[in-house]
Amino acid sequence: MDRIAILTTVSNFELYHKSIKFFPAGISRYVVDGTRGFYGIRSLLFAIEKLKGKDIDWLIMADEDVIFKNPDFLFDLIDHMKKQEFICCGMRDGGTLEWRNQSPYAINTFFSILNLDAVSKIFDKKAILKNQFINPSEDLGDLSHLQADNYKKNSLYEGYYCFYFWLLRSGKKILYLNATALNNDESTIVFDHHKRELLYHTWYARFYKKDPSQTQRIDAILSLGKDEGHDKAYTILENKSFKFRLFFYTYVQRMRRHWNKLMGHGYST
Repeated sequence: MDRIAILTTVSNFELYHKSIKFFPAGISRYVVDGTRGFYGIRSLLFAIEKLKGKDIDWLIMADEDVIFKNPDFLFDLIDHMKKQEFICCGMRDGGTLEWRNQSPYAINTFFSILNLDAVSKIFDKKAILKNQFINPSEDLGDLSHLQADNYKKNSLYEGYYCFYFWLLRSGKKILYLNATALNNDESTIVFDHHKRELLYHTWYARFYKKDPSQTQRIDAILSLGKDEGHDKAYTILENKSFKFRLFFYTYVQRMRRHWNKLMGHGYST
């Protein structure tokens, strides 16, 4: 088996500690702490830089509100990607779900699989960040067979789009997975390349245990997952520089509030 790991940028650890049991067994699990705003393109680039030297060929990225129904299908999907030379896969952020109508070229990062070995060989952080643009005359892929037609071809809605635009402009292939709504629920079913149900995405992880209706809805989807029976252990990728910047920012804000309070009480220098 190829060297495979799974990464989650976690915004709600209470939900993660429940959904992790559905993650595939037998692979390493990594976490980026996203509870204080470290997510999106920053988290993605940080994780690639941290993991590209750890002998990982394939990196599965799944948010904590992803519930795997058939986690074993992931290995078949990776084998297909390897044979067909796809560098990543996931659901389009526009053109698949009727209500998610942004870029049809980029994928939504709630779930994806990345050929980390291939990406590491061409990784260029500055070049990636320079790709947050769309040229209207540019052909980034065939859009003639999409399920929904209300997508925004020129959308730059998410800051992480640049990563997928960079891959496409580098001549790499993206495997776009099909998905649909789960009955009348707000959740999404994502299918693998054989059109088999792979996972459920509940969305709204940030509201878990905060909003009663969303919590009840997500708990119902959790009951549909396949418990892999592993030890639920994971490794946190520590971002010391972000913690320092967050500490410095918090300190400055605290001092500013203190100063304003003093000035409001007539103190001056």
